Amino acid sequence: MQLTYLYHSGFVLTAPGVTLVLDYFEDTETATDGLLHREFLHRPGRLYVLASHFHADHFNPEVLEWRQQRPDIVYLLSADIRRRRAQARRTPGIVWLKKGDTYDDGTLRVRAFGSTDVGVSFCLELQGRTLFHAGDLNNWHWMDESPEEEWRGYERAFLRELADIRAAVPAVDVALFPADPRLGREFLRGPRQWIEQVRTALFVPMHFDEGYAQAASLAPWAGGHGTRVWCIRRRGEKISVPPL
Repeated sequence: MQLTYLYHSGFVLTAPGVTLVLDYFEDTETATDGLLHREFLHRPGRLYVLASHFHADHFNPEVLEWRQQRPDIVYLLSADIRRRRAQARRTPGIVWLKKGDTYDDGTLRVRAFGSTDVGVSFCLELQGRTLFHAGDLNNWHWMDESPEEEWRGYERAFLRELADIRAAVPAVDVALFPADPRLGREFLRGPRQWIEQVRTALFVPMHFDEGYAQAASLAPWAGGHGTRVWCIRRRGEKISVPPL
């Protein structure tokens, strides 16, 4: 099983006979050119497309056009996309998910959890591996620009969602989770809280734009807690998914 970084929060997960596209925004070289278009959309086997919410950096309506190439494609999209994107409402056959919903076709099992922004986060079970894609779930504290009472409220909301996830999924093979430097000096606070609460073999930072070095700075701390960090250096980089 292999994970490929596209850009921002977008990844492709490949396994024998299965391809998952997660929160596609842009391809690896330009917005519409790279590994996804040249390789993954034409890969034999089942093809799934998942999007955690309607924000443009997590849901690109282009994905709906891929059915012209792959009539068998399975769309698993957050229900807020149906409300906010007319093109998606007009597309038949989409599986809409909100917090608490599940999908299971015998190949892929998906459980939708909450977010601290909009939409959902996803727990994916595929071929003996468990992966979590957080979407925009994070401790969006903004403490450098918010009063303490306000940012601690944001943090409490995140910790409530995290407690729900931990109760259902105490351990994952891979967590794809925001490490966004825009949050300021404590931008790794959410990732650290995740690692402290959910046993994670491989932590994959995302949502960092071009801040590769900042995202990778989590690695020494995480290693001390038994979690390896994928220090992504470029678009198109790939890694094998380890067992827990």
